[in-house]
Amino acid sequence: MSGPGRVAYALDDVGYRIGAAQILTGVSLEVAYGRVLALVGPNGAGKSSLLGILTGDARATSGSVTLDGRALSQHRSRELSRRRSVLLQANQVSFAYTAYEVVEMGRAPWIGADIADDGRIIDEALRRADVAHLASRVFSSLSGGERARVSLARVLAQDTPIVMLDEPTAALDLKHQEDVLRIARELASRGRAIVVVLHDLSLAAAYADEVAILHGGRLQAFGPPVDVLTEARIEHVYETPVRVIADPDTGRPIVLPRRER
Repeated sequence: MSGPGRVAYALDDVGYRIGAAQILTGVSLEVAYGRVLALVGPNGAGKSSLLGILTGDARATSGSVTLDGRALSQHRSRELSRRRSVLLQANQVSFAYTAYEVVEMGRAPWIGADIADDGRIIDEALRRADVAHLASRVFSSLSGGERARVSLARVLAQDTPIVMLDEPTAALDLKHQEDVLRIARELASRGRAIVVVLHDLSLAAAYADEVAILHGGRLQAFGPPVDVLTEARIEHVYETPVRVIADPDTGRPIVLPRRER
């Protein structure tokens, strides 16, 4: 059973290698139910690879990964599909499915589970992702941002206790970026475990309970945003000068690049 504060994933000294390339080295952290964890770091830091380890799409080459206290490798595919949902960066569909049909795919893991309210769950997912008005549109005819929101609705329709989002705000305008992170916070408040890969450090600071910052495949820091997102650490990891100020409304860090006049 899941519950706020209970550990969903535990990673201990995880490494990941592809051929001669060492992608991740010595990563140890926990993902808890009822919390939002943001994975941040520069391009090539290992964020998406770490997410792949968590989803089970990639297997750690060293260390251990447990899900709900059992080795991740012991969970069968159907079981995983009912425990975690995943929004990937690429939002492509090969056939002429409508947006509604794409969202409906999120219910596939629950076929045969005697759940009678699939339609209600799908409609609610469309509404929450602000794409109900696109339901009858062919997915391939949508803009990049619209596809991203429909794909988010598919993840919401899957209705799992763990939700993983890989750069979910990349193609979105300001309003919908905020909407996605508000949805993530709302899901966490209901006891879900949320892992989100972000490039925007200020967004990560505003919505995450914990931030894990990666650099060169190693975990540089893991903890509350105010502790992790310091000027010295960000400048070291990103190799660019920044200014970190407190949001006047929330007190959370806002990260700004330092620019010459």
